[in-house]
Amino acid sequence: MTRTKRGYTARRRRTKVRSFVSSFRGAHSRLTRTISQQEIRALDSAHRDRDRQKRNFRRLWITRINAVIRERGVSYSYSRFIHDLYKRQLFLNRKILAQIAISNKNSIYIISNEIVKKVYWIVKKIEWKKSAGIIINGVPRSSFSGGVE
Repeated sequence: MTRTKRGYTARRRRTKVRSFVSSFRGAHSRLTRTISQQEIRALDSAHRDRDRQKRNFRRLWITRINAVIRERGVSYSYSRFIHDLYKRQLFLNRKILAQIAISNKNSIYIISNEIVKKVYWIVKKIEWKKSAGIIINGVPRSSFSGGVE
């Protein structure tokens, strides 16, 4: 049986891997077995840390928004701000809100004040309807069947 020479193929494969780890120090960029181990480790760390980076940035954005919101008053917090945003169907993501909070604090204050006013008036309207007897146990009075009002 004929002999297969694998020198060129193996060298090409090792050269490709070597270019990946060329910036590593010592044996990690010179010895073939160590190079392959370091490549696996580097790719694994990169994969893991991509998710970690997303997590860290989200925490940073939330902290920045909360800091700016709490400057106005202790009673208003990040969680209430986000809740009110969703109630008003203003779907701004946390990255954009954090950029607005850093670059222009007044615009965050304007947004939060408008939201608080709208939510406040909605709550007052519901309370008024409950006290007037228009809403009974969360159901409008007109929806009750039978009997004349």
